[in-house]
Amino acid sequence: MTKKTRHVVPNSQGGWDSKKGGSDRVSKHFDTKKEAEKYSRNLSNKEKSELFIHGKDGKIQRKDSNGNDPFPPRG
Repeated sequence: MTKKTRHVVPNSQGGWDSKKGGSDRVSKHFDTKKEAEKYSRNLSNKEKSELFIHGKDGKIQRKDSNGNDPFPPRG
């Protein structure tokens, strides 16, 4: 089963990009990481996809599930 994902990644030219998982194309470019996160979080909620926030080194810093979490937290 393939999961839908969305990623906030640094752009080599500067700024931050929002990309759909598995895609080479950028959905939208932003000057700040905060703007990219806000846009990507809204889109991820609509897509019911998992959101991955990357750091400047490209490593995943955080991830959030939006709708299809197989193990949601109790409570």
